[in-house]
Amino acid sequence: SSVSTQSTGEEVQKHNVHTLVFRSLKRTHDLFLYDQWAALPTPDDLKASRKSYKRQSEYASVKDMDAPVIAKKENVPKTPGNELVEVTTPKNSSTGEKISNALAMANPNNNNKMITLASRRAALPKPQWHAPWKLMRVISGHLGWVRCVDVDHTNDWFVTGSADRTIKIWDLGSGTLKLSLTGHISTVRGVAVSDRHPYLFSCGEDKQVKCWDLEQNKVIRHYHGHLSAVYSLSIHPTLDVLCSVGRDSTCRVWDMRTKSCIHTLTGHTNTVSSVLTQATEPQIITASHDTTMRLWDIVAGKTRATLTNHKKSIRSLVLHPTQYTFASASADNIKQWKCPGGEFIQNLSGHNAILNTLALNQDGVLVSGADNGTIHFWDWKTGYNFQRVQSQVQPGSLDSEAGIFAMKFDKSGSRLITCETDKTIKIYKEDDTALEEPINWKPDLLRKKY
Repeated sequence: SSVSTQSTGEEVQKHNVHTLVFRSLKRTHDLFLYDQWAALPTPDDLKASRKSYKRQSEYASVKDMDAPVIAKKENVPKTPGNELVEVTTPKNSSTGEKISNALAMANPNNNNKMITLASRRAALPKPQWHAPWKLMRVISGHLGWVRCVDVDHTNDWFVTGSADRTIKIWDLGSGTLKLSLTGHISTVRGVAVSDRHPYLFSCGEDKQVKCWDLEQNKVIRHYHGHLSAVYSLSIHPTLDVLCSVGRDSTCRVWDMRTKSCIHTLTGHTNTVSSVLTQATEPQIITASHDTTMRLWDIVAGKTRATLTNHKKSIRSLVLHPTQYTFASASADNIKQWKCPGGEFIQNLSGHNAILNTLALNQDGVLVSGADNGTIHFWDWKTGYNFQRVQSQVQPGSLDSEAGIFAMKFDKSGSRLITCETDKTIKIYKEDDTALEEPINWKPDLLRKKY
């Protein structure tokens, strides 16, 4: 080793590399040899006091139940006839209060053997078997992309709107064209058939919202106010109110008869792509390309809640026909929500594409359609993806023209109508010849909670 002098005048001893390496190894050894951060051993008396506190705080209501009432789990035969009963123990002689009321599992063949629910783990729901869907009919007639669809409440016909600026009404049973309506001067982006009036409503990229009288087959009302293209429509199920959303980032609530704008719901910061209305709160739900959804108070004209869980643009919403729930589709996930507050239920992951549309029927079959022509069929309850379909373009079209813009189930839930980029309308139905098969389903235990 050698000795050198620094500018300050202090002497610093230099060591060779061999010495420095072994000195570093020694420091590392001293640092990690002993587990300095390990928890101290818990005394036995502390463990006993913890158990005693837990018994008193969590199990006080059941720890003094009579012995005949409590039966051990191994004594209960595993038969399918077990039922829930209420176990009532005798009253305390001094206080007159019941000692415990608990739900227990009782076997009707042997009522003396019971098991409390606390010892039974909640079973994960299993997906219901759904028959696979197959292509039934291809309808050609539009000269442009088919952008929207709605089904009449009689289930006799359905209506489509297209980029060729026309609205066409088709017979649902035969697929034949019944009527063509012209009047829009740009792409028709939304159609809605009223259940309570002989009216058809349409909106388009020409900023217009029109009301068609289907008894006269002509426009009887215009709703003026949107500053840009109108992308979606929804008719309120109980009120004479119409909601329209579009590229001006607003949702406008119209009085159907007087044509006046009741509310202009503002708050979104980008194109509003989809709107839902329902009779119960929230009566209006909107989804936007700003990645948020808003639940609206229709009376005050203000936002009840804003849902920010999605990370990508939301292009479609769908209501459950019987449950108090709805779903939203984005490129990151399909998410299920619970009304009225918009509580998150679960994610449906796996459709890795730009999702344009959702459809849902009474049997719990959720369908998502994407820009690349893929259609995924899901079990609503569990989120199990039981079928995937790639739409085939009609002859003469490019493969890139396989895209799904809109989908709708008919009123029976047995026919699925899709509107596609190759200018066709395709109708799918369940395969009647399919036999029920066991489902190889492994639930995602690490499912995201947001």
